[in-house]
Amino acid sequence: MEIPHRVLLLLLLPISFAIAQNAPTEEVQEFHVGVILDLGSMVGKIARTSISLAMEDFYAVHQNYSTKIVLHIRDSMSDDVQAASEAIDLLENYNVEAIIGPQKSSQAIFISKLGNISHVPVISFTATNPSLSTRSLPYFVRATINDSAQVNCIASIVKTYGWREVVPIYEDTDYGRGIMPYLVDVLHEVDARIPYRSVIPLSATSEEITQELYKLMTMQTTIFVVHMSDTLASLFFIKAKEVGMMNKGHAWIMTDGVTNLIDSLSPSVLESLNGALGVEFYVPKSRELDDFTMRWNRRFQIENPTDPPLKLSIFGLWGYDTIWAVAQAAAEVGHANTTFKKPGVERNSTSLEILETSSNGPKLLQAIMQNKFRGLSGNFDLSNRQLQISRFRIINVVGNGWREIGFWTAQSGISRRLNKTRLTTHLGSEHDLNPVIWPGESIEVPRGFQIPVSGKKLQVGVCTSGYPEFVKVKKDHITGATKAIGLSVDVFEEAVKRLPYALPYEYVLFSTKDDGSTEDYNNFVYQVYLKKYDIVIGDITIRYNRTFYADFTLPYTESGIAMIVPVRDSRNKNTWIFLKPLAPGMWSGSIVFFIYTGVVVLILEFLGNNENVRGPIPRQLGIMIFFSIFEEKLVQRFLSRIVLIIWLVFLMVLTSSYTASLTSMLTVQQLQPTVTDVHELLKSGEYVGYHRGSYVKGLLEELGFDRLKIKPYDSPDDFHNALSRGSNNGGIAALVHEVPYIKLFLANHCKGYTMVGPIYKAAGFGYALSKGGPLLGDISKAILNVTGGDTMIQIEKKWIGDQNNCQNVGPVTGSSRLTFANFRGLFILTGVASSSSILIALIIYFYKKKRRSTNIALENLNRPEDTGLSDESSDHQEGNQGGRVEENAELAGREENGLEELTSLELGRCAGADVAVEEDAEVLRFVAAEDGFSQGSAHAVEIHSAIKEVIMWDLSAGVGSDDGATAFGISLRVGSMALPALSSSVSIEPASSADGRPFTFARAVEIHLAIKEVVVQDLYAGVGSNDGAVTFDLSLRVGIMAPPSSTSSAAGRPFTSIG
Repeated sequence: MEIPHRVLLLLLLPISFAIAQNAPTEEVQEFHVGVILDLGSMVGKIARTSISLAMEDFYAVHQNYSTKIVLHIRDSMSDDVQAASEAIDLLENYNVEAIIGPQKSSQAIFISKLGNISHVPVISFTATNPSLSTRSLPYFVRATINDSAQVNCIASIVKTYGWREVVPIYEDTDYGRGIMPYLVDVLHEVDARIPYRSVIPLSATSEEITQELYKLMTMQTTIFVVHMSDTLASLFFIKAKEVGMMNKGHAWIMTDGVTNLIDSLSPSVLESLNGALGVEFYVPKSRELDDFTMRWNRRFQIENPTDPPLKLSIFGLWGYDTIWAVAQAAAEVGHANTTFKKPGVERNSTSLEILETSSNGPKLLQAIMQNKFRGLSGNFDLSNRQLQISRFRIINVVGNGWREIGFWTAQSGISRRLNKTRLTTHLGSEHDLNPVIWPGESIEVPRGFQIPVSGKKLQVGVCTSGYPEFVKVKKDHITGATKAIGLSVDVFEEAVKRLPYALPYEYVLFSTKDDGSTEDYNNFVYQVYLKKYDIVIGDITIRYNRTFYADFTLPYTESGIAMIVPVRDSRNKNTWIFLKPLAPGMWSGSIVFFIYTGVVVLILEFLGNNENVRGPIPRQLGIMIFFSIFEEKLVQRFLSRIVLIIWLVFLMVLTSSYTASLTSMLTVQQLQPTVTDVHELLKSGEYVGYHRGSYVKGLLEELGFDRLKIKPYDSPDDFHNALSRGSNNGGIAALVHEVPYIKLFLANHCKGYTMVGPIYKAAGFGYALSKGGPLLGDISKAILNVTGGDTMIQIEKKWIGDQNNCQNVGPVTGSSRLTFANFRGLFILTGVASSSSILIALIIYFYKKKRRSTNIALENLNRPEDTGLSDESSDHQEGNQGGRVEENAELAGREENGLEELTSLELGRCAGADVAVEEDAEVLRFVAAEDGFSQGSAHAVEIHSAIKEVIMWDLSAGVGSDDGATAFGISLRVGSMALPALSSSVSIEPASSADGRPFTFARAVEIHLAIKEVVVQDLYAGVGSNDGAVTFDLSLRVGIMAPPSSTSSAAGRPFTSIG
């Protein structure tokens, strides 16, 4: 229910009183409500003032209500029995239909049971104990939040600052104990443990609190969560400041029980709280709240003139809203039909058994739960019989006040600012909150752990290792102090130096059998669980079974289990070592693709009519593969060049890889291990060794080794003797050990041995601490800092030696062969390029072939059926060969003089002309075109008839080439000619045709001269083109003719369409 008049409440009150005085008197039904508070406490005083103002405000706004609640306020005096007595009195003598209160959770449990008996709702706005279950107490309504609602906010703060341990401090009451199960659970979820719980009795004296604080000072944890009432918390923090626990390095988090009253605490308490964090219920600001706060301050001073001024808290706002909710529900239910039924009991029954039952109780309870409105505290919704979680504000106490550092909501977690729509989600970083001034006016975030000033030093357990280079412990007989040296000790001491704080420690000797057995080390680590040591250091392998009772730092050595095996000299004595870099499949694949690429290139050039590829195929294939990149004439097609480029890239990659692999075989692999795989030992049944007491024996048995084949040894010298004898002479073929120990062995026995593997994964060496210890993270970070720099190298040189001096140190894996799979991508690329190119070439070839066949078919259709004219022309030519020669010479002279007399033979400009030739009765004649081309050029007809006659004779006589003559005939018919290549002054000499038939008699020369003469006349007549004539001259000389490919000359002059 919205209250729109609350903003103008001050103005409405005088008017309401005046109207009430002048209004007619109506019968008002009284609705009796009991109120039980601890009126002497801070919360009780604040709540009483808020309740009285709520009564006035509600009925000032709702003057027409005929039902008016009458409050019966009682003081519990902070006593549970007194509170119960007052509740019984209200139920028996006043027949109250609802009880507001009580203030404490311990009181609320018993009074709520009375409510169950009498069917009277009990509404408490201060009882926050989670144990007050609304399921077991059906008439109990919590008009506040559950304490468990704030534990997630506290856990988020702990996670934000990275604290690993937290000590809760709480009062020994139902209120204090109720939150603990929930707090423990949420802290466990953020990996924070609770090493100790501090319980303060409610009646604790100053001396008892001081004694408990001194006990806390002896502990390492410096993060505390305080859950107390304001009275006990004030005394506690004053004493904490006195003993020095509010100094730098400490962090304090207060629950809302204290934080909600922070403004009402005395200045001395606030001074002792400086640097503490607090969690409180967040109330949004509003004008209504500001107006009410001013009125509340004035009323409180009037009601409590002798008390120090207090500030309005969230408990006062909840009390105000509770009165509004109960008054509204009473008006809805009414009091007219209310009855109280007495139970049928005997005369000597107790007071609890004779309590009357209210008939209005269930209806009133339902009306309270259904009444939802926005009150001064925010959204007031009791539908679940308790207020719903909204949001919390995180504050930092500074000086005599506090400042806001962030917010928390269940949906979005921690955020620096609160958005009206939603909070920005964060993953938990200290940057998500505003800067905090910690105790001691420090701005440095407390680590959460420190060595107590009055406490003992960090107890560091050490024991002598089977390898003194790692740990060697000595006892000073004079001082009794324990001293330790070795690689593991140096790494630990260096890590402690790099911690951001001082860490005093002392070594404590742990006695073992000095054989470094697994049983001894398991017992050694178990001492941490028994709290005998804070940390144990040494060559301790991080193993799964040990993590059940200890936490391990990050490893400071290499991990894994490998083999020590003898090496043999395997210098290059193999004649066929040049074949080893490539696997057989790689050799086969390369050869196949080598041949395939050459065949593809040969086919591409052959389809492109490259005359250089004609001849024996093996010879041409070799030329294509090896010399194509040097001789441009050999590879002319663009597709062929693409194939060769991709193939050359493949060859370059393959060659470089082959060279690198062969170089590795000839240089690096000069010392070859006798065994390269542990499974070889299994198959051959060789003996293997291990260090006595090591867990490696169990691993070998898991791998399948027979127990009789596994031999234990005690020292590195024993390892050397056994390996040098060999498996067949009473020794072993390999020693299985952890990598750090193998490096130490090889540093002393460099020649003759090497490491193979690792064959098994292991975590390496680390230090063991108690589970959940706060030092774990800091020491692990420091170890990373040490191992990641030059310091670790210097430490290893000091205790193990310079491993660079021994070439055998490190795993020997050998150079692997290059397989077909390594180059699968290049093979696919080469194959696709070659296959695609040849496919494209075949498509182009068959397209041209089809086009040429179509042209030949068109020529045959246009050729005369009767060849008589051709024969006659041929005879005429044979009878006048001499004249033709003379005429040719004469034409040549004309050509030198410009041949002006041949202009009469011109047919006009060739460009744009459209001339067609028809064959009728074996006579060729021109037909005039649409542009008016002349028909009077009979000489042109004779020229072309002579050319046709000579060609046909040449073909029938076997002098020229069939393909050449036919191609030239087609070129004359369609008007196309091949591109020119030489000048017109080329001399004609007897040669041979394309198919090897020689021009063996002089008549052939005369025929070709006659053809040239006709072509020259054709040229000057303007019918053909110069370049066409020259090209034909050349083709006659060599006996071959290129197929037509265009419809114009090289100079761009179009040919006429001449048959």
